[in-house]
Amino acid sequence: MTMINHSELEPDGEASDYPLERRNRRIRAVAWIVIGALLVTGGGATLFALLFG
Repeated sequence: MTMINHSELEPDGEASDYPLERRNRRIRAVAWIVIGALLVTGGGATLFALLFG
């Protein structure tokens, strides 16, 4: 069985941060879209009813 050193697979330097930053931005955008869709379609109606009576 061959062991793989994953640190050798990752590029060095600042260029390696760019894909991670892009991925995090995309995940954040998708999360906000999902939250907005839930609120618009009534999924958040129960939460608003509990918070604001």
